[in-house]
Amino acid sequence: MSTSNHPRDRVFVPLIVGLSVVVPIAVALLFLLPEDWKIQWGNANVRSLPFFHAILNGSTAVLLLVGFGMIKTKNVAAHRLANLSAFTLSAVFLVSYVVSHLSNPDAKFGGEGWIRPLYFFILISHIVLSVPVLPMAMFSIYRALNNQIAAHKKWVKWTFPVWLYVAITGVLVYLFMAPYYP
Repeated sequence: MSTSNHPRDRVFVPLIVGLSVVVPIAVALLFLLPEDWKIQWGNANVRSLPFFHAILNGSTAVLLLVGFGMIKTKNVAAHRLANLSAFTLSAVFLVSYVVSHLSNPDAKFGGEGWIRPLYFFILISHIVLSVPVLPMAMFSIYRALNNQIAAHKKWVKWTFPVWLYVAITGVLVYLFMAPYYP
């Protein structure tokens, strides 16, 4: 997007790029984890994590919309708070998602008929678009926090709709899968 130079770019740009590569690879490797390698967390019940993930995704979508509304009314402080909160919830989601997949058995979608291709379209588009959301969100926030507003706006033009789509479809994936979780 923008190659604006800032004194902190030498540290933060490689950090953002590194996280943008490592995190999706680590998450993808979770799906290759054999069932007998799953972690037991003592008496902790981690079966309700998919519902928690839906709450996090739905809240992220609401915060993104609030942030959008706040910037349209030129309330920069509320815009910043809403978007940093959305990013925080997304980070909590990511950690919780990893914990869930490290500990819960994989669930398979059992729907049939017209709902099956709809589910897989939503799931696949959600997964594919979730990969670029991390660097897009981090670069958008990084540019805003460094007061590089022109670069921030260039990033956000793409980040906002993709991130919003991923958050909303995250809730939809949960709703489709809810009957099939163990």
